[in-house]
Amino acid sequence: MTWGASSPQPCQCPSLLSCSRSPAPGSAPSPSQPRRAGGRGPGAVPPWLLLAPPGLLPGCGAFRFLPPGSDAAPSSGAPGKMLSSAMQSLELREQDLAEMSSLVQSRVVLEVSSQLQSLLDSLDSAPLDIAVTGESGAGKSTLVNALRGLSDSDPHAAPTGVVETTGQPTPYAHPGLPSVRLWDLPGTGTPSFRAERYLEQVGLEQYDFFLLVASERFRESHAQLAQALAAAGRRFYFIRTKVDQDLQASQRRRPARFQEERVLAEIRADCARQLEKDGAAAPRVFLLSGFQLHRYDFPRLQATLAEELDGHKRHALLLALPALSGEAVRRRKEALQRQAWKKALLAALVSALPGLPLQLNVPMLMETLGSYRRSFGLDEESLGVLARAGAASPQQLQAQVRSALGREMSPAAVRNVLSQAALCGQAAARLACARLPLLENLVAGGISFVAAYALLHSALEGFASDAQRVLEAAYGTWEEGGPWDPPEPGFFYD
Repeated sequence: MTWGASSPQPCQCPSLLSCSRSPAPGSAPSPSQPRRAGGRGPGAVPPWLLLAPPGLLPGCGAFRFLPPGSDAAPSSGAPGKMLSSAMQSLELREQDLAEMSSLVQSRVVLEVSSQLQSLLDSLDSAPLDIAVTGESGAGKSTLVNALRGLSDSDPHAAPTGVVETTGQPTPYAHPGLPSVRLWDLPGTGTPSFRAERYLEQVGLEQYDFFLLVASERFRESHAQLAQALAAAGRRFYFIRTKVDQDLQASQRRRPARFQEERVLAEIRADCARQLEKDGAAAPRVFLLSGFQLHRYDFPRLQATLAEELDGHKRHALLLALPALSGEAVRRRKEALQRQAWKKALLAALVSALPGLPLQLNVPMLMETLGSYRRSFGLDEESLGVLARAGAASPQQLQAQVRSALGREMSPAAVRNVLSQAALCGQAAARLACARLPLLENLVAGGISFVAAYALLHSALEGFASDAQRVLEAAYGTWEEGGPWDPPEPGFFYD
């Protein structure tokens, strides 16, 4: 269903908002059928919906019901606005309903709230430990910093240098997800290197997977380490760094015949041949640059890791590694959407607890939305860091943030979207109550949950679209400035 602007009409409100006839904007509800907070059936309104600004409630002279397929448009100057397309087609995902039905069995609000909070806490604190190892000078520490979204000059960066700077395994926590740690391991290129002994010294069992790093060529020590890891049943990936330098050198030597993809293919093939010669079976090689992380094989590495990890560790990976491609942004959005029903249900339940203010769900949702926006790099600080890196001006990047909640994150803006969702969410609310009987026992429980659910899902869609536009602006070609070299990493992380 769709609400459009019009002059006052006899009320055709859904059962959630019933009245005998549309009052004038700002006037009180009809005394014959007053709008009331709480309860179920005609006239029942979630308490926070009563705070919606004039023009958002049907029957206030700003909205009328438009049958499906109607092409009517809002008249100019009307206080109401057409609901977003996401709200017009508000649905609950079947996989979310199935997971809710299987996980939430109790009808006791406190029990379910505690269960949901425990699930969310376990997800947010899921450990992920990534080992980065290789010979001295291969760019291990720079890679550790880049994967954390930091430049080498950042105060929290791992120290870098042309000589070995790592004497023992050193963990570096992700700045936004402290349970995700990248371990800078000591170098492997010593004459007395023994793979089994090395893995025992660095604590093989504590890492989820290994990145085996080389800058010019892979050597016998890399193949030995790979064989030992395979024998121990551990995941590992070969990372060839400083590829940008190889491309620059190749272009200088053969400017007329230079083809980037051909050179990259030659490097991959040469790395694989050398590793196979030294005994590594079917090596998977990824070409990266710590200073241009979005280029070359980093998107392929991200996709491979996401496919091979599962559960909470996959979720942590999707939120931790910099989202520097459209595909990475999409995977991050989907990872967050899979958990949105838990956030929405918790907000609805907390609002129903005795003795707690009815508006408590709005601050909770604000906190969740703020974390979403930071995750996509849309907050002022993230955009400012990107601008300072030389990619574009703050105004150019901010102009790409076009979603409503991306532009303005305020309680009023959140209530507006909640109100829109409540108007269109009754069918979904009935479905939610049927699959989750707990909601039937709460004041406006179904519609409150559905409104929060729709808010989070539509916000994630908007943030993801904003993030893709920011990426295109940052890594594209500006008409007024021409092409530019991408900056060091350190601007797009949770």
